[in-house]
Amino acid sequence: MTRIRMMHAKLHKVRVTDANVNYVGSVTIDSELIDKVGIIPLQEVEIWNVSNGNRLSTYVLPGEPGSSVICLNGAAAHLCAPGDFVIIAAYEECDRAEVFRTGHEARVVIADQHNRCKQFFSQTLTPCQGKLLFHSEASETPATPNS
Repeated sequence: MTRIRMMHAKLHKVRVTDANVNYVGSVTIDSELIDKVGIIPLQEVEIWNVSNGNRLSTYVLPGEPGSSVICLNGAAAHLCAPGDFVIIAAYEECDRAEVFRTGHEARVVIADQHNRCKQFFSQTLTPCQGKLLFHSEASETPATPNS
């Protein structure tokens, strides 16, 4: 059994609202955003700072629903400043053979300037004759995953 990491959730170009070096660590994200893409509290995420090129890995804390908060805490606060645009991605371990049998789905939120969902994408891999077909489908009304 070969395990691979597959992206399952992404928040694209959200704006950092705060950076708190005195916190123990993590990134606080508006819980409405993480719910839309299926990221769970304490899950590891990678953060890529579009504004300055910094990259980091940390874990998620849920922020106040509807607050639009994206707050880098602890050491990560040195790598991102309020106003920076970042991409936040979450991965899951999958069995490679299972992905080829059943496919895979990733959920992506494209944010507006206020960290609200501007557009929602479902990116899927569909098995077809031993290969995986990639498909990206946008929706104006994002669904919330069950898990």
